[in-house]
Amino acid sequence: MNNKAEPKEDSTKFDGRKFAARLSTRPGVYLMRDEQDTALYVGKAANLRKRVSSYFDARPKIDRIMRMTARIATIEVSLTRTEAEALLLENEWIKSLKPRYNVLLRDDKSYPWVLLGTDHEFPRIAFHRGAQDKGRQYLGPYPSASSVRESINLIQKLFLLRNCEDSFYSHRRRPCLQYQIRRCTAPCVGKIGAPEYGKQVEDALLFLRGHSQKVITRLIRRMEQAADSQQYEQAAQFRDQINHLKQMQAKQFVSTGNGDLDIMALARIHRSCAIEVVSVRGGRSLGQRDYFPTQSEGHTDAEVLHAFLGQYYRERKPPPEIIVSHTPDQIDLLETVFSDRCNRKVRIQAHSRSHRRKWLELAGRNALNALRMRTADSNRISKQFDSLAELLQFEESPKIIECFDISHTSGHKTVASCVVFGHEGAIKSRYRRYNLKGFEPGDDYAAMREVLGRRYRKLQKDEGSLPDLVMVDGGQGQLNVAVDVLAECGLSSIPVMGVAKGKSRRAGYEEWILPVAPYSLRPGPESSASHLVQQVRDEAHRFAITGHRGRRQKATVHSVLEDVPGIGARRRRALLTHFGGLQGVRKAGIEELAGIPGINQQLATRIYKALH
Repeated sequence: MNNKAEPKEDSTKFDGRKFAARLSTRPGVYLMRDEQDTALYVGKAANLRKRVSSYFDARPKIDRIMRMTARIATIEVSLTRTEAEALLLENEWIKSLKPRYNVLLRDDKSYPWVLLGTDHEFPRIAFHRGAQDKGRQYLGPYPSASSVRESINLIQKLFLLRNCEDSFYSHRRRPCLQYQIRRCTAPCVGKIGAPEYGKQVEDALLFLRGHSQKVITRLIRRMEQAADSQQYEQAAQFRDQINHLKQMQAKQFVSTGNGDLDIMALARIHRSCAIEVVSVRGGRSLGQRDYFPTQSEGHTDAEVLHAFLGQYYRERKPPPEIIVSHTPDQIDLLETVFSDRCNRKVRIQAHSRSHRRKWLELAGRNALNALRMRTADSNRISKQFDSLAELLQFEESPKIIECFDISHTSGHKTVASCVVFGHEGAIKSRYRRYNLKGFEPGDDYAAMREVLGRRYRKLQKDEGSLPDLVMVDGGQGQLNVAVDVLAECGLSSIPVMGVAKGKSRRAGYEEWILPVAPYSLRPGPESSASHLVQQVRDEAHRFAITGHRGRRQKATVHSVLEDVPGIGARRRRALLTHFGGLQGVRKAGIEELAGIPGINQQLATRIYKALH
């Protein structure tokens, strides 16, 4: 059931008391909006009428609540069967709407996972972010990308699984370097069969799920069987794997025990707070990550931790035990919701002793240190923005800067980047890359025109937030293009500047090209504003060239044969082996192609046409 209240035509202010009096006393979620229909706050309640009316009664309120209620124009409510359902729905709305007055878990990136491509006969292990396919195994999510890469490195050392792309794997005729350094068993050239490789995959899965002792037991059994069969070399390999696993256990097991748990410690400095999360699975520490919830001002530590737990485990499976530094609000409700989701008991422990108390204290110190560093960085960047505004003669400091750069190789595979910076640094969730085509290769002016047009026409259409300053990497020509494009989009009011390399081409000596007086500036390496511009420009360059290299690499490893209907991995391998590579296939005639087992006259004709 959904209700929406709107102010009457003749009223000037939303009557919260009258609206709350009509609400149900059942559990539910409420959403407050302002006159521009922007989400202000999402909350849940066991009794909707009682909770919503508390915002409008005569009792004194803190400043944050007073500011929020003064802006309310409408309130939407959605009834639920239980308070637990209301908690889940509340976090869904917070995640999608990002209300102004809610504590928000700011997480620009999707979560990192370990991918096992079990849809292939010889699965590969890889790093993964983003959408997931049903036919593949995903382990995680992990607290950070570095912890995923560390796990993949361990898997390759211990279980010798391949990590190459399928396109690379299908074109091998001899083992690659990974086989030579004993990090892969080379299934691509038949050095190992599917059953034996499958055992390696099973061991890796057990290890990643925290059952390393089971893996050791399995390896001991295989070592004994190999020794009984007098296969001493294979037995020695199993022995080495067992020793590596035991050494790893001695280094990585957390104090005592082999359970699954998360440790969360909150630290606060004035109006800002940080939460450090340490993940332990199977007794092995997967690493830690710091989070900086936004809009935590005016909320107690218990409220912040309650909001964080709900949003953090919205897309994660909670472990059986969660150790926290502060008792969150409604801890019993959180335990009930998490337990129902996992079909097992989940316990949130706020008062730990012995070694777990030491873990919490260490996590708390790390969180406080991360918050101090972030506060110092934020103050430094804010001063840089102020210095930039002074040099450019702005009335106030810009809040958002967007910078564009172009990358290509002799005009081919052109990629443009757009990076976004604010007073807290890079806003990576708003970064964009553009694959460009449709103009003369190497024409940087046309490339800049296309990317700027695509960017700001889309922002206008979607009513996205516009920047306070646009920077382009280049000189007067790129600047003129940017001014023309913004004028065409009706955005002439946005300031623009070009960043050209100075005569010495040394970092810090760039020339700023402006469309208005003084037309050119050279602040030099001593200027804090110059440091900011240099950082933004370098980030745009890095983001562009990374995208270009990826696009170029993809084109390099892609085979024309992969685009021919009816040619799979086996037929492609047979063709390349018989003719000695793609050049040999290209030189072959239709009759020669048709002589390969599995390729008839019709398919041979199709291959010939594709290659010519």
